[in-house]
Amino acid sequence: MSHWRDPEFREYPAIPHMGGYHTACQASRSPDMEKLSVFITTFNNARTLPACLDSVRWADEILILDSFSTDATLDIAAAHGCVIHREAFKGYGPQKQSALEKTRHRWVLLLDADEALSPESQAEIRDLMRRGPDADGYTLPRQEQLFWRMSDPRVRMNHFLRLFDKNRGHIDAMPIHAAPKVEGRIARLEHPFYHFGETSLHVKVDKVNAYSSGLVREKRGRGVSPNPWKMVFYPPFAFVRSYLFKRAFLNGWAGFMASVVMAFYAFMKYAKLHEAAEFERVGARAMPPGAPPQEGPPEIRG
Repeated sequence: MSHWRDPEFREYPAIPHMGGYHTACQASRSPDMEKLSVFITTFNNARTLPACLDSVRWADEILILDSFSTDATLDIAAAHGCVIHREAFKGYGPQKQSALEKTRHRWVLLLDADEALSPESQAEIRDLMRRGPDADGYTLPRQEQLFWRMSDPRVRMNHFLRLFDKNRGHIDAMPIHAAPKVEGRIARLEHPFYHFGETSLHVKVDKVNAYSSGLVREKRGRGVSPNPWKMVFYPPFAFVRSYLFKRAFLNGWAGFMASVVMAFYAFMKYAKLHEAAEFERVGARAMPPGAPPQEGPPEIRG
């Protein structure tokens, strides 16, 4: 049996396959069916990766670009017959673009390691590949885990462009919510995929804190000036939009809690931008003599 060897980690057995993954699934493939590559970036995703990979085990290629995980992520990927690459993390957009460029097939599906296709979504995508796509890209609705439950399917889901012709698309360079950009016609698929990322209120608040800091760096890099009134008026609107307009109330108390965190996220984006500007404007002048040096928030420390 051949092996893929990582010079800095360990040896991974390559699972034999017929031009793709999992030969039992390949046997039922029509010869003229459009081939599909799935690409996933990973870092210490051993908890969620099995569900993700199981949901796309029928794909022709599953490509993993790992950022030097220290848990069982690579063992799991190898056991599922994935093509494995390792690179230092370059940022969400550049990392996903690098993974995209390594795929073999024209049609690609982007998944995060804490996402998985629902059975209905799997069938819909396979049928589309069998019939032949009639658009350049497709968005899918995403059903979220909300702490102790999955979001009610009647809640308005966000749609994400994930399935596309890579000859017509690329991954943008946004520092946080990097996403595919496709030139051409975009169509919608009906059935959702799952997101298992927000397993607790603690995790969600940690993400909000990290994401808001990343967005502040991006805005400052573009020279965006802060408007403190946005942190006054936008958070209440963000709560109403989430809880009422998107029907998060159908999720009970989990929906209320998630909507409050969305309002907090809106506040943090504009508050941190204002804070960074004030630190630069005021410096140490507002502190008493002999005060310790002021480091300022991480958004202005590099």
